[in-house]
Amino acid sequence: MKRVLILGSRGMLGHDLMRVFGDRYDVIGLDKEEVDITQQQATRDVIRDISPDLVINAAGYTEVDGCEKRVQEAFAVNGEGPRNVANGCRDTGAKLVQISTDYIFDGEQRRPYREDDLPSPKNIYGESKLLGERYVQRSLEHYLIIRTQWLYGKHGRNFVETILALADERDKIEVVNDQLGSPTYTVDLVRAILTLVSNEMKGTFHASNRGCCSWYHFALEVLRLAGKEETEIVPVSSNELNRPASRPSFSVLSCEKLKKEAGIEMRTWQEALWDYFSHRGGVR
Repeated sequence: MKRVLILGSRGMLGHDLMRVFGDRYDVIGLDKEEVDITQQQATRDVIRDISPDLVINAAGYTEVDGCEKRVQEAFAVNGEGPRNVANGCRDTGAKLVQISTDYIFDGEQRRPYREDDLPSPKNIYGESKLLGERYVQRSLEHYLIIRTQWLYGKHGRNFVETILALADERDKIEVVNDQLGSPTYTVDLVRAILTLVSNEMKGTFHASNRGCCSWYHFALEVLRLAGKEETEIVPVSSNELNRPASRPSFSVLSCEKLKKEAGIEMRTWQEALWDYFSHRGGVR
């Protein structure tokens, strides 16, 4: 049985990776308390000692606005961290799955971004994640870089739960209406990763739920499914919110390569969101 090491195992994505991969492989999960991927030698030593066949790096500094304030930490975790993991994989011959993001793109085009489109990040988070990608590409021949977006899941802070919590506290919630993307359920992403790994795929793939919407329309659907439509969702512009990090206005990812080369067709974001609600206590 293959041995799989999952880094960031207690994060939102990590929880589902542990559960799904644990049904098929010998899985070991580590988080920052056990290994700090910014420490080169310690990271390589851990990978050498475990000697996995596959490493999935789901560790990262994902607070987009926080990255603008803690630039050094962002580049250490999202950039240097993947380099250290990749070097450990090279030492042992392990394959690496690196989780990346739509935020490596600037959002200026109006068609879904393909894997070979030119990256041009608008914020520190995107820059640091792109650096991580490039380190992996330079260090390894056998790797998977999987770019995803707008993740939510049962085991961590996410947009869905934030909107639900705010709806319990307020009569009115302001949500941006000028950023378009594809909400993606962690369970669906993990299933896609499992299929890619099982089929021995390599290279860069985009994986997100099908279709797109604004954060505003995402919030409306969240409240509709929760039966909390009495709370008013007010559309606002990104400029009105004035957050520290600039976001791409259009960061929809094309998953045609995923479908064509791996036979994976992601379900719609609406279907995935309904499934999420059905498992968290029922759709109203």
